[in-house]
Amino acid sequence: MAAWHHEHDDGRGYHAGCFNGRIEAPRLAGCALEGEAIALAQADPRAGAVRDAIIGAWDFSQDISGERMVDISGNGHDGEVLHMPQRGVRGAAWSGREMCWRHAPDEYGAIHFHDDNVYDAGWDESHAWTVPDGTGSALYALHVTVGDAEEFVPFAVVPPRGQRTADICFLLPTATYMAYANSGRHFRNDSVEMKQFRCTQMALSDCFLQTHSEYGLSTYDTHSDGSGVSVSSRLRPVLNLRPRGRVWGLVADTHITSWLEHAGHSFDVVTDEELHAEGVEVLDGYRVLVTGTHPEYHTTEMLDGLDAWLQRGGRMIYSGANGFYWRIAYHAEKPGVIECRKTEGGTRSWVSEVGESFMSFSGEYGGLWRRAGRAPQEMVGIGFTAQGFDRSTYYRRTDESNDPRAAFIFEGIDDEVIGDFGLVGGGAAGLELDRADVALGTPHHALVVARSEDHSDGMMVVLEELTSNQPVMADDHPKVHADMTFFELEGGGAVFSTGSIAFGGSLPVKGYNNHVARLMSNVVVRFLDPEPFEGFDASRPATQAIA
Repeated sequence: MAAWHHEHDDGRGYHAGCFNGRIEAPRLAGCALEGEAIALAQADPRAGAVRDAIIGAWDFSQDISGERMVDISGNGHDGEVLHMPQRGVRGAAWSGREMCWRHAPDEYGAIHFHDDNVYDAGWDESHAWTVPDGTGSALYALHVTVGDAEEFVPFAVVPPRGQRTADICFLLPTATYMAYANSGRHFRNDSVEMKQFRCTQMALSDCFLQTHSEYGLSTYDTHSDGSGVSVSSRLRPVLNLRPRGRVWGLVADTHITSWLEHAGHSFDVVTDEELHAEGVEVLDGYRVLVTGTHPEYHTTEMLDGLDAWLQRGGRMIYSGANGFYWRIAYHAEKPGVIECRKTEGGTRSWVSEVGESFMSFSGEYGGLWRRAGRAPQEMVGIGFTAQGFDRSTYYRRTDESNDPRAAFIFEGIDDEVIGDFGLVGGGAAGLELDRADVALGTPHHALVVARSEDHSDGMMVVLEELTSNQPVMADDHPKVHADMTFFELEGGGAVFSTGSIAFGGSLPVKGYNNHVARLMSNVVVRFLDPEPFEGFDASRPATQAIA
């Protein structure tokens, strides 16, 4: 309907002449209609005067969360949408009285088609490998070579369903990987060098994707017609999801997994998709959960699972920043695809259209979890506060680091300055930062044991912290810093949060023999200890650092 279907010589299909724009209430007749008959076919395709002429009449306001195009002509010619065009968007009947398609589906009878949507590349299988029984849960990569060229295709082996093979779970942020899949923000973004306070660095994948948009876009891109990309899939080559290249996402997370392996901390890998599908049950039995450097995107089911696990006495190490930020939805029927509506507030590459803030996959309001009443401070003590991409700095220990409750964190560490080294910008505090804020949900009894300092003017306060335009200089702005925090939970569990995406990049320095690696090992060892934490006190006044 929005493209021409063709077939290659081998029978594989492809599409051409793709339409960009919205289509609503299409009608197909077996003969030419004129005048009043056209209007009648549009208003009531089953009316007696036109019924026999109508072959199909599709109502896109039905089954918005699914793949079906419902034929209301009575002829049973239902269709199927391909490559996830955007549904739950305004139609010609939109009145502005309702902002949610669930409340007025008749006003959301359009589908927005794009010529650069890609859900499933549909490539023929060229290689298959069955994971042998007993293969350890970990991150792996398939090494592919063709002549002098090589490629690494990463994948995770998770434990058998209902089993665990270690006391530590590393939660692989695959939803966030999908949101950034084939991101072109380094070469499609206006004034990127001004925003990053440095020259642009182009990876090989950037150079390739600059001329090959057929591999699909990320939620940080816009379609060829200028509208935002709200759907992203992993069922296509994802060239920036590789163990080599820019230190972001998977590459940055390998700093943590390699440190866990080097330190002898056995762990299982669980992905976001398992957490979404199975909830708290997939985490049952783990004593410690370690996040990646940037667990940004979560569904309701994922947060519910994490919250329930923590309330059962779980101990979480939040190893990054800008986590638990955007609300997303997985498709209920199609695997490997997420939806994210970039609504009001937040750091975004585009903004959802008016009246289109509710996701078609789930019917939920999209945007920041903070706007949905679940700010990350409530679960992990800190939340997104600033970002800058020129250089990283360090933390300085606070007086609260000497609190007996936090003594285990700094055991064997005499340094006051923490992380003044690292593989990501030269320090442990950089790229994106989180801070504590009681007003947003940081527990009153949380300890801020270290705080970053000496950031450049390129480290800017995030939009949701501002109510109007104002000059923001990092060296004196009270919200430009990372807070390293610790607090206990009522059920005997605890949360330790680092507050910086760059933090993991300090772990491998000097062959993992440094005080950042020592600090993290201290936390892991204590969190593995079954002795309950007993510092929880909901009545305690807020500590000085976060009051």
